[in-house]
Amino acid sequence: MRRFVLLAAVIALTARYWCPSAPCAVAQAEPASATNSATPGTELAHAISEITGVAISPLLGVSTVGAWKYFHAQTPQQRARLPWFAQPWFWIPAFVLVTACFLKDTVGIAAPRLLKKPLDVADAIEHKISGLIATGAFVPLVIAVFPHTEPEASLSGASGFLAAINLSWLGNGLLVPVGMLAFFIVLLASNAINVLILLSPFAIVDTALKGFRLLVLLTVTATAFVNPWLGAVCALIIIGIAYFIAGWSFRLSHFGWVFVWEFVTLRRKRFHPDSAVNRLFLARKINQVPARSYGKLLRDEKGSLVLKYHPWLVLPERVLVLPEGQYAVAKGLFYSQIMRVEGEGLSAAMLLPPRYRGHEEELVAIYGLSGVRDAGLRAAFRWFKDLLGFQAQPA
Repeated sequence: MRRFVLLAAVIALTARYWCPSAPCAVAQAEPASATNSATPGTELAHAISEITGVAISPLLGVSTVGAWKYFHAQTPQQRARLPWFAQPWFWIPAFVLVTACFLKDTVGIAAPRLLKKPLDVADAIEHKISGLIATGAFVPLVIAVFPHTEPEASLSGASGFLAAINLSWLGNGLLVPVGMLAFFIVLLASNAINVLILLSPFAIVDTALKGFRLLVLLTVTATAFVNPWLGAVCALIIIGIAYFIAGWSFRLSHFGWVFVWEFVTLRRKRFHPDSAVNRLFLARKINQVPARSYGKLLRDEKGSLVLKYHPWLVLPERVLVLPEGQYAVAKGLFYSQIMRVEGEGLSAAMLLPPRYRGHEEELVAIYGLSGVRDAGLRAAFRWFKDLLGFQAQPA
């Protein structure tokens, strides 16, 4: 898995010579008489840029690629054979939604944050849903660049036998899972930016993050238009960066999705904490366990607070014993935390999802904590620094 970026680069370079003599066109929808000088390698370079750009902004990317294919189809028959994302019934409504999001981020920037945040929540939900759909329904269609060719009837003997072997299924079979993995990793990084925008209490941070995401998207698009291979290199660099921060992106994306879902569904009104074990997020890095790891908090037989968690939610279970000390619940406006009491101050230990809002006193009784305290503006600034993972609590 660690070498998937290298594998994609090798495939991108070798695919250029996969079909050196035949006019291997990626657009199977064109008539057989049509010719296309683009090799699978060139088409793959375009595909790498496309899936990277779409992963950064799924709805905008899919609708743009679809509209491009629709207007470049030369006959009604070609348009009828275009994939679903290139049909007007999809990309026209998609552009309407994208325009609404653009107006929200530009004209609506002066709107009160209490009115704008619900729109950011809707934007985050749309981004995640459209990204997951594109992973399975868009990427395989774009990345499968090797065409199914028929052997020429005039060929005979050993050369005819070799020519009759169609290995396009093997090339596409290798590319599709690699492309889906690359797309998903970039999508995680893009989702992480969305979560930071959603949870940030500062308007200037929102603007900076949105500007950065737009800059990355424009860079991929511009380099791909200048030269497909330059665009592919730029896209592979972004995929590589996204790979190295994939764990951070996954934890932050999961954290944000849980918070958004529980806010929207008002889960706290039908939730009651368990009498012994409850699922919480780790607030900061402790003993090499990264912040926002999600697991079950309980007291062990020695009376210590213990977090049992699964890396990536599915890997074998691990156990973290929280540092000894006195703990209390800090009650916030939108969410609460379990804090470690250190002299006159508090340091965050666990983040409570929104479903625990209003159940702080129950958690005090369950875990034998020292009580409930109100969290003020100073705690909000400290939380934002912890959210970015800049501080680590010593064991």
